[in-house]
Amino acid sequence: QVRLVESGGGLVQAGGSLRLSCVAAEDLDNMNAIMWYRQAPGGQREFVASIGRDRSTNFQDSVKGRFTISKDIAKRVVYLHMNYVVPEDTAVYYCNTPTTLIRGIWGQGTQVTVSS
Repeated sequence: QVRLVESGGGLVQAGGSLRLSCVAAEDLDNMNAIMWYRQAPGGQREFVASIGRDRSTNFQDSVKGRFTISKDIAKRVVYLHMNYVVPEDTAVYYCNTPTTLIRGIWGQGTQVTVSS
């Protein structure tokens, strides 16, 4: 079954902003951890950002200072706020949980394309 659904991707010009959403099938709260990954065309899936069960956040160095992550508990949504995007941000973005990640389970993701 689908446990996480990504959305919000699209075409954005370099320097612009985009907000990705990750909706969980079950309620999200501060006891849940969500991480964002991305995979560029022909590339490997790489870690982007995460928000932990304790609300702590981590970011890949290449996006640090440009991306932020937040959670709306009422809407059961985790957001990845992409700001000052660059062409290197072009990728399919996925969200996941520790449980499904270690099992190798991934959703469809959402495509982000940054134009120069």
